[in-house]
Amino acid sequence: MIFDFLFPNRCLDCNQLIDKRDVVCELCLDKVNFSNHQFFETNSLMEKASLLIPVENAFSLLYYEKESLAQKIVHQLKYNHREKIGKVLVNWTTERIDFANGKPDLLVTVPLHYKKLKQRGYNQLHLFGNELSKHYNIPVNHTLLKRIKHSRAQAKKNQSERLKTKNAYQLTENINDKHILLIDDVYTTGNTMSNIAWEILNNSENVKISILVMAMDV
Repeated sequence: MIFDFLFPNRCLDCNQLIDKRDVVCELCLDKVNFSNHQFFETNSLMEKASLLIPVENAFSLLYYEKESLAQKIVHQLKYNHREKIGKVLVNWTTERIDFANGKPDLLVTVPLHYKKLKQRGYNQLHLFGNELSKHYNIPVNHTLLKRIKHSRAQAKKNQSERLKTKNAYQLTENINDKHILLIDDVYTTGNTMSNIAWEILNNSENVKISILVMAMDV
């Protein structure tokens, strides 16, 4: 209570006082560039991802543009210790995805290298994945994949550096006969998602891959 009084929650765009559970005010919510993707239909993320991996379904909550409000929201989550923003993104996601036509068997989050995890203090995808798991009643696995190469954050890399993450991930256990929903924060070149998907596909049997991201670069 004292913390909320001394450090009240403010809209990330206009700085107006807002409820502690929100990230933007109602007026600024209209500035958030939602993708309006349908999970079970072809969309821009599906088209981009299909060039790299065999993907069943794809969904991006937001379009991620430089200096946009969507970028500010994701950066606050990743770099400014605002992990609870993940719950807001979950609420926005569950308002837009209904798995009535068939839900995945397992949610899998993209791992951080242990050095980056220690530096940041948390993996921004864990709370997001856990809340999705509870809402949809789908198991989540944060340890199916292990990051074995350390690198700078994608946002701080140039185009050529983003393409050099081959063999950066390792499967930690056998996984067969599953429809896996891979979860990441931002889809840029698709290199991270591609490396992870092929690591799973090349070491598993009868596995299908779908992807869900908080935002995609446009």
